Amino acid sequence: MAKASGMICLRVPHDTIEGRRVQKVWTVASTTNTILELGDRLVCQGVERVVIEATGSYWRPFFYLLEARGLDCWLVNARDVKNVPGRPKTDKLDAVWLARLAEHGMNRASFVPRSR
Repeated sequence: MAKASGMICLRVPHDTIEGRRVQKVWTVASTTNTILELGDRLVCQGVERVVIEATGSYWRPFFYLLEARGLDCWLVNARDVKNVPGRPKTDKLDAVWLARLAEHGMNRASFVPRSR
């Protein structure tokens, strides 16, 4: 995630092909209203868990605001998900990679203290 925005990857079941996924990737501004709108969109899509990469402190608004919308938020350590030799590094590819790892249950959530 960058300071002004976050890259989002949503993977949902294909409408007609069994076992296939449809993937949408887009950027969301790091503003409260935009993140809350994202939370509403994810809930409407049937999303239950959101995986967020821990980068600096930029993850905080996404984590706490999406959690407040009722989503199960997991913060993952960047070093745990990026140790793949030869994989190109872009925010878009990182978002897709995190979504795919989440689908296969290959992420490990970090402890995040409750907000006050």
